[in-house]
Amino acid sequence: MSASTIPTHSEIDPRFTWNEPSVFPTPADWEAEYRSVSEALDGLKQYVGRLAESPAVLAAAFTALQDIMARVGKLYTYAGMSYAVDTTDQEAAKRNGRAMGLYGQAMAAIAFVDPELLSIGEAKLRAWVAAEPALAYLGQYVDNLFRRQAHVRSAEVEELLGLLLDPFGNAEATFSKLADADFRFPDAIGSDGTHYPVTQGTLDGIYAQSDREARRTAFEGYTDTYLAYKNTLASNLLTSVKNNVFMMRARRHPSTLEMSLFEYNLPTSVFYNLLDVFRKNLPTWHRYWQVRRRALGVETLQPYDIWAPLTAERPAIPYAQAVEYITAGLAPMGEEYVAAV
Repeated sequence: MSASTIPTHSEIDPRFTWNEPSVFPTPADWEAEYRSVSEALDGLKQYVGRLAESPAVLAAAFTALQDIMARVGKLYTYAGMSYAVDTTDQEAAKRNGRAMGLYGQAMAAIAFVDPELLSIGEAKLRAWVAAEPALAYLGQYVDNLFRRQAHVRSAEVEELLGLLLDPFGNAEATFSKLADADFRFPDAIGSDGTHYPVTQGTLDGIYAQSDREARRTAFEGYTDTYLAYKNTLASNLLTSVKNNVFMMRARRHPSTLEMSLFEYNLPTSVFYNLLDVFRKNLPTWHRYWQVRRRALGVETLQPYDIWAPLTAERPAIPYAQAVEYITAGLAPMGEEYVAAV
């Protein structure tokens, strides 16, 4: 007996799917914009070596740069979301791969910007931003640029690092292909013999069931599938680690941790403090797990018991009602913000 089947995208109410035509009406429109942006990247070359000429040239360069990156972002978002709908769709996968490649090309095309801005000098650049209204919005960018100064390389190196973004993204792409497209998880089986299809999207719902046998079989089948590919996954993880170490050395950071946090202007003390606070409060968690174990009436609390309901009656909130709750909560942000959400 099966509790349900996994619907295809075409079988789902359009109200609960992403509004694909609002980004590009058709894949052909995406293709046309892709070609247009690819050709437009060459137009940025006219600003190479010229950013120090005048505030007007700098403002024009940033306008062109931001227009290109916005268009690249739109292409990238459409391709990524189309691929996420069905990771076995080869056309969508191809489009997503091309979007990743285009992003790397775009980052390489704008690689000259930061080295040239640094060569202008902090005092002069800040004076331009203060005096030229068209550059006023760059104040935070300039602050961050000179914070990052020691880790910005030459234009040639920055171009290579930009081009590496695409091939270095293959570790994540390979993991996604395995976990989201190739893995086939065995059904969970409830205490009454009901079969529940297990996918990346249904797992949380099964974990939230009161039927412990359904939760257990879902957990074991899911984790066993990953364990069956442990050597491939470990190799892929190692590739990701090597990518990070390479970028750390190229950017001249002392560690990958410092490199990761540096982008957000966070000291490593924040990371270590988080671990210390967690360890300090472990007894509170332990008490909670004991309370949950007793409430569920089980001898040993298992990972698949963490999300089990503690009450017989659970509130059911329709999607539309949830949207109303969220937008009401965001109302203090302003009508324009709420309307966009």
